[in-house]
Amino acid sequence: MLLKIKEAGPMRMIDVIIKKRNGKPLTQEEFNFVANGAAQGTVPDYQLSAFLMACFLNPLSDKETAFFTKAMAHSGGRLDFSSTKLPKVDKHSTGGVGDGISMALAPLVACGGVAVPMMSGRGLGHTGGTLDKLESMKNFEVRVPVKLIYRQIQKLNVCMFGQTKDLAPADKKLYSLRDATGTVESRPLIVASILSKKYAEGVDSLLMDVKYGSGAFMQKLEDSRKLARALVNTAKLLGLKCRALITYMDQPLGRAIGNANEMRQAVQILKGNKELAPDFYELLIEEAANMLVISGKVKDLKKARALMEEKIENGEAAAKLREMIKWQGGDPKAVDDPDAYFKDAKLKFEFKAPAAGYVQHIDAKTAGMAGVLLGAGRNTMEDAIDYGAGIWLDKKSGDAVKKGDVIATIYASDKKRLEDGVALFKTAVKVGKKKPAAYKIIKEVIK
Repeated sequence: MLLKIKEAGPMRMIDVIIKKRNGKPLTQEEFNFVANGAAQGTVPDYQLSAFLMACFLNPLSDKETAFFTKAMAHSGGRLDFSSTKLPKVDKHSTGGVGDGISMALAPLVACGGVAVPMMSGRGLGHTGGTLDKLESMKNFEVRVPVKLIYRQIQKLNVCMFGQTKDLAPADKKLYSLRDATGTVESRPLIVASILSKKYAEGVDSLLMDVKYGSGAFMQKLEDSRKLARALVNTAKLLGLKCRALITYMDQPLGRAIGNANEMRQAVQILKGNKELAPDFYELLIEEAANMLVISGKVKDLKKARALMEEKIENGEAAAKLREMIKWQGGDPKAVDDPDAYFKDAKLKFEFKAPAAGYVQHIDAKTAGMAGVLLGAGRNTMEDAIDYGAGIWLDKKSGDAVKKGDVIATIYASDKKRLEDGVALFKTAVKVGKKKPAAYKIIKEVIK
């Protein structure tokens, strides 16, 4: 007698939720079902929320995280750079204060003979966004049509742009729900969110800048380590060459906090003024060198560092940035004369040392939130940005000061904003008699 085998019915969201709630691993097909449902609106928010909580309580394995990442990447369109034979590499930072590295990094690395399609985001809260900084240049276009991205990569090796609407739409939906469902802290969900957009971008290799300290998403070093390892492991499972730098963000990077002034600093350093902000320059060279190595373009880190320094010294890096600005609708004068082009807000306040001694510490998060009060950042995505608002650090941690020396120059367009920003910034700065120990910008490398 032959047994009649019951055929499996269509996949149901409730079954996927229960399976994960019970701690069982999900398949690629099940993650595809969830991601497509989120992107297309066929799975209601209450079920997606329940799914996220199930994932929070029963964390995804590295394999499941890779499955989920791939599913979200394939929930919309993907960029295809196969027409260029050059290695394709990008970088992602977990965000910080004064971290305007990307604006200098992308054109610099492109000078090394690799393609750099760099997709970036906007700032929210105390952390700045690369797109906002780029848009401090009048008419610079970050909403680049896909065809023009391809063309620019072919011609220049570099394009800096925002996320297109159809790139990883499932992540956009689930990201908004994570904040409302208490699941933001889930490390696998963070990893899947970050990597889904980068995987959809169509690069071969990826450098992660995972920050720790008061101004970082992860304030504890060990938490940053765990996130870095998870990002690298998952990226490799997806076939991406990847490594992570764990970098210091207890104090602001460089001297600039804001948009126009961070852009001005990046341009000046690309033009060879490495003494302007030695910590910024060090991280720039190290990230650029690592991107060349993981892309396979240069085998040795020492040679890669030397090449990147050479590209700055011989003017190629600044010339590449100038070309990119011109291609994306901006004014090349931003590179030709950055001091004249990038305007600070009209009102300013000089914060002076209350006593002689040393600048011992400038708290990154507090300084970043002061920048938001000044108008340089936003609390919601709908808030407008004042590109000229911000803070210029005349002194950094370890610098000696006399009473009355200017530690920071603070800019705003509104008197109340200036007063509020100054009041908060004052609490970020500690001056004392003892010179503080020097700190390392790059703490560890995770391969």
